[in-house]
Amino acid sequence: MRLGAILSPPSKAEDSSQLRNQAISLEKAGYESLWAVQAIGRGFTITDPLIALTVAATVTKCELGTAILQLPLYEPMDLAHRVYSLMQLAESGFVLGLGTGSTESDFIALNQNYNNRFIDFDEKITRLRQIFKNNGDSNSRINHWPKLEGGPPLFLGTWGKNVKTAASNFDGWIASAHYRTTDEVINAFKKYKNEKGQRAIVSTIQVSNKTDIGELKEKLTRFSEAGFDDAVIMFMPGAPSIDSVRNLV
Repeated sequence: MRLGAILSPPSKAEDSSQLRNQAISLEKAGYESLWAVQAIGRGFTITDPLIALTVAATVTKCELGTAILQLPLYEPMDLAHRVYSLMQLAESGFVLGLGTGSTESDFIALNQNYNNRFIDFDEKITRLRQIFKNNGDSNSRINHWPKLEGGPPLFLGTWGKNVKTAASNFDGWIASAHYRTTDEVINAFKKYKNEKGQRAIVSTIQVSNKTDIGELKEKLTRFSEAGFDDAVIMFMPGAPSIDSVRNLV
């Protein structure tokens, strides 16, 4: 099982090198992928995920990915352009993790209808696929750079309820370990594999100053033995060192 990490937001706004140095340190420690999450309107600041990954792309050769973007909050053509721009820099590939969103404050912040998010997701994923496949849609065209044909692999981020959709309609599944037990995540993984799902990533494994290294190792071992392809760590303030966590896998 490969190990990745979520890029943490800079703790000091005046330190412009913090995000860049973090990406370099994670790659040096042996993390094979770097990820970014999205949050807006929740009372704290997280660097825009595509900007954070662009910074990482300029200083590392790690695979990059979003875990996840709330697709209803984006206009598909604008998102496609931003994704193509990032893919141009990502030497080891880029995974576009998408979801419907589950935090109403994010939708309120952008004046979007939270209750319509499932309908909006279905409409926007259809248009996004058309744009990536056909370099645009009936409304407009986009000229991508060479070798970016077809866009990135599309992964569905879900709490486990829609693993069948992830298996049948997406290139992979991103399972969040946040607010879910190890057993719940593994049971959802079994359903995903029963539906012939491909790559499976368990993300948002929070590590903090309260984390017991032995328990974390047991959790990662269980995810690995279950068959997950990747595990993605979210380092919180005061967490054990990135090296000590990397050595667990």
